Amino acid sequence: MENIIAFKGNVKYQITLDPGVWIFDDRRVDLTTYFMQENIRKNELEEYTKAVSKHWDREIMEGAVFPPTLKTEKKFEKEKVLTGTFGIPFKPFLMNAEPDESAEIVVIESEDGETRLTLSEAEELILGFSKDGKPLKEDGPVHAYLGDGSNQNSPIKRVKAFRVE
Repeated sequence: MENIIAFKGNVKYQITLDPGVWIFDDRRVDLTTYFMQENIRKNELEEYTKAVSKHWDREIMEGAVFPPTLKTEKKFEKEKVLTGTFGIPFKPFLMNAEPDESAEIVVIESEDGETRLTLSEAEELILGFSKDGKPLKEDGPVHAYLGDGSNQNSPIKRVKAFRVE
């Protein structure tokens, strides 16, 4: 249970986070390129609409039959998962816990101490959970990266809990 991260404090729902299952989450981001690219905030509905449109266009152009390229793409994605360095946005977890209206601060509790962030700064966090296809066992279970990437080379490590105050 050492890989389970508590989410507690001034929230409606005290939840637990299990980084071991995030590799299957479609919200994961590739940390090797995430901070290099221009980060454009996307509307989730717009993103969903574009994905559905792309799929629909592909079916119209190629037909509903699965061409051999789809198998190649799936194989590439599987290899990427096994060898990639990934993170996941923190905001959905924060929204699911539903911070109280009076909440202003998120404290990241780690073995190395505590880090205090405002709610808006915390919403931008990226939680790194794998490096080169392996879970972060030595100094994990997650690394916390600030949304602007300013701590990309020295993330907050050994995170044990998030506390909302």
